[in-house]
Amino acid sequence: MNQDSGKMNRSTKRVRTELVVATKNKGKLREIKDLLKGFNIVITSLADYPDAPQIEEDGKTFRQNAVKKAVIVARYTKKLTLGEDSGIEVKALGNQPGIYSARFSGETATDKKNNLKLLRCLRGVPMEKRQARYRCFAALADKNGVVVDVVSGSCSGLITLRSRGHNGFGYDPLFFIPRFHKTFGELDPSIKAGISHRARALKKVKIFLQKYLR
Repeated sequence: MNQDSGKMNRSTKRVRTELVVATKNKGKLREIKDLLKGFNIVITSLADYPDAPQIEEDGKTFRQNAVKKAVIVARYTKKLTLGEDSGIEVKALGNQPGIYSARFSGETATDKKNNLKLLRCLRGVPMEKRQARYRCFAALADKNGVVVDVVSGSCSGLITLRSRGHNGFGYDPLFFIPRFHKTFGELDPSIKAGISHRARALKKVKIFLQKYLR
């Protein structure tokens, strides 16, 4: 191979597309990376853009928050961006905490504090009335605006009487799947990756990425 042809081969190699995930949540980012395995993309997050604008999640719905995250971060980075908003809705609590899931226990919220508050709120409620569902909404945007309208996914279960398991994050140790007789905290991550709210939403995102990356 002569020098000129070598240069041509290098110049024709496709540069991998960067996908920015508009989150600082390490657990969420890890799951999204796993769910998007196999794509010829580089996945980054807000941790890679420390000077990105702070996003106030003031939308009244998961959908609004997902779009806002995607658009703001895409405009700043000039990169394809995934905005995602998710949370848990508990029927006995009027679908709370919903969009406030991450900050359910206040400004200093942690997963542990949120879980403890949820258990307190459901004290005395029998297992058969502790129906809940995880919901996930996702949007894709680039520097010109939204390129994929919001897609969503959900997963139904029950809230246990106590924390069970150490896998996952968020409310996973409380989210019981009757089909498997385990919480998300107890389930093997590979099983969760096939049935979770996030997996179902990202399955729709993957359809777009397959076309986008052609």
